[in-house]
Amino acid sequence: MDTLTPKQIVAKLDNYIIGQTDAKKAVAIALYNRYRRMQVPKKLQQEITPKNLMMIGPTGVGKTEIARRLAKIVNAPFVKVEATKFTEVGYVGRDVESMVRDLVSMAVSMVEKEKFDEIRPEVRRDVDKKLVKLLAPGVKKEQKQNPNDFMSMLNSMQNGGQNLGSIFGNNEDTIDEDPDKNAEVTDDIRNQRLSVKEQLDKGLLEDEEVTIKVEESKKVGPMDDQMGQMGVDMSGMMDSLMPKKTITRTLPVKEARELLIQQESQKRVDHDEIYQKAIEKTQNKGIIFIDEFDKIAAGDKKTSGEVSREGVQ
Repeated sequence: MDTLTPKQIVAKLDNYIIGQTDAKKAVAIALYNRYRRMQVPKKLQQEITPKNLMMIGPTGVGKTEIARRLAKIVNAPFVKVEATKFTEVGYVGRDVESMVRDLVSMAVSMVEKEKFDEIRPEVRRDVDKKLVKLLAPGVKKEQKQNPNDFMSMLNSMQNGGQNLGSIFGNNEDTIDEDPDKNAEVTDDIRNQRLSVKEQLDKGLLEDEEVTIKVEESKKVGPMDDQMGQMGVDMSGMMDSLMPKKTITRTLPVKEARELLIQQESQKRVDHDEIYQKAIEKTQNKGIIFIDEFDKIAAGDKKTSGEVSREGVQ
């Protein structure tokens, strides 16, 4: 976006949209003005309000496509909403603030993906090392049961429950668990792993199945959606209080690798930094496309003091 002039933006839009020259020029100028706003001191930025645009035309002329392509060109978060589904708080439908929350959520996903791509080579190397150990496991050692588990639990409860996870086995199933933790690696296994690593690097083991332990994905229920509309992350609050559960899955190597890379990347990035950059990205580049304005217009109908059921008030 830093190097694109309005003419260059229009030229890129011409690759996807036929005609609509005036509309493309208008959005290109509006986008460039937003970039110019970002170049002034932050105190002055608050005095310069980005303009909203209204595109009027029948279905199929390219209104949505212009906005969608514009967002892709400048790598901006973009959401499309229908005006009839949004209303003021306390009336029918979702509240209008959820548009911004959806936009921020989109920005978080975009920034998160950028961070994941930056660290992917390093994470993949570590994941491949773990896959080699799983494909050529060591000899399992006999595990002795601790006779003092009950006493350990009582002591842990007195200390605030900090070690309860290890007593009930939660720490044994974490994604960071070393496959060699309770195994003995002999010289034959080391030689076997060298061969496995060579085949893995050549892509010869992509369809081989491997058993991994992964964190159970959280389920979003109706309560989460309702609390989300009030700005409360109920799932996040519960996740921070409850120990993370793991499940065992048997997958082909290519699928297991991507799953492990995804979860390992989640642990290595700074989520506070991601959220901050996502908010800045939303404020400076975010695009909300509100469709179906014509369906909420009252027209020539007489209005009364009753609550409208047609959409935005």
